[in-house]
Amino acid sequence: MSFEHIYQQNPNFPNRYISPEKLFFYLQSNLKDYISEIGRSYLDRPVYQLRVGKGDIHVLAWSQMHGNESNATHAMLDLLESLNKAPEMKEELFSKIQLDFIFMLNPDGSEKWTRLNASDIDLNRDFHNEESGEIKILKNVVASQKYDYALNLHEQRTIFTTDGVHPATLSFLAPSEDVQRTVTDNRKKCMAVIANVYNHLKELIPNQIGRYSDEFYPTSTGDNFMKAGMPTILFEGGHFKDDYTRTGTRKYYTVALYYALKAMTELRSSTKDWENYFEIPENQETHYDIIYKNIELNTEHPCVLDVAVQYKEIKEEGKEEISFVPYVVVVGDVKTKRGWKEIDCKGKKFVSNSKYPKLDAEVDFTIQ
Repeated sequence: MSFEHIYQQNPNFPNRYISPEKLFFYLQSNLKDYISEIGRSYLDRPVYQLRVGKGDIHVLAWSQMHGNESNATHAMLDLLESLNKAPEMKEELFSKIQLDFIFMLNPDGSEKWTRLNASDIDLNRDFHNEESGEIKILKNVVASQKYDYALNLHEQRTIFTTDGVHPATLSFLAPSEDVQRTVTDNRKKCMAVIANVYNHLKELIPNQIGRYSDEFYPTSTGDNFMKAGMPTILFEGGHFKDDYTRTGTRKYYTVALYYALKAMTELRSSTKDWENYFEIPENQETHYDIIYKNIELNTEHPCVLDVAVQYKEIKEEGKEEISFVPYVVVVGDVKTKRGWKEIDCKGKKFVSNSKYPKLDAEVDFTIQ
């Protein structure tokens, strides 16, 4: 039986937005024997680590380092929910690995649905400065024992595709350890795992798996953990067309998480078939959420242009799900890019209180 056939979403978390308090209550109510508090956030919220499995392959993973990237938290919850329905598969996996999963490393940012923490620090660029308490929590866990692998779990914007047509629903990376992007043994270990995952998923979501840029970032978490000797794999959950709440992404993120863990049990730090990693197409930055084409403005002289729009994700008070608010990001000629939705405005009327669409502002016009 394959994991994708037993996949089941955790019904307690139906929305893309996850309230930290709801998560904490769920963990305490359902997994209290497996979790421990490993620190407190800037606003004194708990950060929990779940430990599951008794194997000799030690794996560390963390979710929501960026508060507005919830797919990895969903993936861990869905992984456990699914494996509870398949006890033999669960036993086989967790008899070989010990997984330490840090839920919601940035609970303050997760509450507000922001990338940064409550003191406006990007945890993924704070490796050396250690200005945030949350990055110290993560580094303390890493220092507590030797991990064979780590999973740095993130999400990426809707702008990325694998080929200029298909969305990069999942992208992976074996991060560089230096500016030269040297293919080290550590990188090969990561590449071998990713190649294994790709082999499982490429038929499930064809043309929707990408390879993230391996540019070296001197202050980022994954690059520095790699440099320090811990093989660290980056996950990036992306877009499914017409699926901004990322329900489809959530499913395949979970499937990828399972196959990554399974590959670790089979490879056991070997670099077998690592070269297949390079079969994965590199991410391309090709799309906007919406492109309005051939807008004729209400100006004294003829003026026809295109307008590109991106959704801004906002958590509104009192709502259980995030809102998607359209913002103008480009005004002019955007013919080198495509839109997940394209609207040809030729022969139609531009209706607005302004003569021109306002850049970096909420969309305030209609096309009639």
